[in-house]
Amino acid sequence: MLDDITAKLGGKQGQDGGIASLQKLVSSSGGLHGLTSKLTSSGLGQQVQSWVGTGENKPVSGAQVQQAMDPTQLDAVAKQAGMTPTEASDQVAKALPEMVNQATPQGEMPDHDPFAKGVDAVKRMFKK
Repeated sequence: MLDDITAKLGGKQGQDGGIASLQKLVSSSGGLHGLTSKLTSSGLGQQVQSWVGTGENKPVSGAQVQQAMDPTQLDAVAKQAGMTPTEASDQVAKALPEMVNQATPQGEMPDHDPFAKGVDAVKRMFKK
């Protein structure tokens, strides 16, 4: 499923472009810690904890993502993907639970932000 989402978000660049877009979105949000803090302070704390923890990942909606994230960043993702901002937000909402889950395999926030290590590190994280 994440492959389909990253392919859609990558537009003509496909999955690799989608991963690059997501990496840029997370990095520009302050990395994994900044992103999860933004989401938590926007009322999505239970969802974020479910993604970091080892249980089932709770979903978020595109509207919730739009409220929590910088609209300029979401617009950039949408433009690259050839989508409306609403469509891009919906796709990001589908990707976020798995992204955070993959970045926190031990059920806790890592000391070193995998999104700060660049696109190749993020690709490796998703190809496990």
